[in-house]
Amino acid sequence: MADLARLAGRSFLVIGRAGMDLYADPPGTRVDAATQFSAALGGSAANIAVALVRQGCRAALLTCVSDDAVGRFCLAQLGAFGVDRAHVRAVAGERRTSLAVVETRMEDGQSVIYRNNAADFALTVSDVKAAKPARFSALILTGTALAAEPSRGAVARAVALARAAGVPVVFDVDYRPYSWTSAAEAAAVYAEVAALCDVVVGNEEEFAVMAGPGQRGLDRARGLIEAGAQIVVYKRGEAGAVTLTREAAFATGVFPTRAIKPTGAGDSFLGAFVAGLATGAQVRAAVLRGSAAAAMVVARVGCAPAMPSRAEVDAFLARTPPPPQEGDPDAYSPP
Repeated sequence: MADLARLAGRSFLVIGRAGMDLYADPPGTRVDAATQFSAALGGSAANIAVALVRQGCRAALLTCVSDDAVGRFCLAQLGAFGVDRAHVRAVAGERRTSLAVVETRMEDGQSVIYRNNAADFALTVSDVKAAKPARFSALILTGTALAAEPSRGAVARAVALARAAGVPVVFDVDYRPYSWTSAAEAAAVYAEVAALCDVVVGNEEEFAVMAGPGQRGLDRARGLIEAGAQIVVYKRGEAGAVTLTREAAFATGVFPTRAIKPTGAGDSFLGAFVAGLATGAQVRAAVLRGSAAAAMVVARVGCAPAMPSRAEVDAFLARTPPPPQEGDPDAYSPP
């Protein structure tokens, strides 16, 4: 596996989708009652890239967008947020950039995703070769990019090139059932890719999918450490997270917040967590930085626009007591 000290270069290549989010406006409005919407950059990989830039890192996005107004919106937004878009290719024809119609609500909030013939699935091996993953401090891949070809094969090549160059590979499982033909297919593909990654981050549902029917997701997380992963973060929603390394395991809680929506937390966590590791933070401190960023994003409108800066996370941590540990860390120890 790669040396995680390489993260200190703080230059990241992120693979996955960018999209347009349309939020019913003003916040709290239901989509079926809305007469106006506000537009924002979305998509898990784009959000992560923005989160990294906001945390003082450099991030390039590797994806495809449709050659139309929605694709151009995403390109313009990426540029405005300071994300390197040199490896974002516009595809013609009937491919379409993802569109999400979202409510800023905690109770019964709706998020309707349009992913028909998704443009980001058009990513090819040629796109990966042109991006040269070996040049970066780490490769960050999102699981949705594995859901269809040719994107799946392109991601596999990116992982192979990164590993050959000693570049750490970070895997955000990012399981979206509507992108896959079945949970069994997702489990098989995720298992193959996760076994090649240095850092794996996912929630309870995502690890459960990887584990398969009748198996425990936490056991799957332990198995990844045994197989060679260096850090595995098993997120448990309001119960916090369990983090496993080769040396230890620990549980952390969540920071209290006045959430106005559930979306964006995972992307902000991943960005701030990786940025924390890149700046020399110990694993626990990096997890807490990710948790702080997540708490801040769910209290703001939007996803990409809501990503906090490094200074904002620092200030949040300075004024907010650490969340209590949830559960007995000994119960989570790797085998």
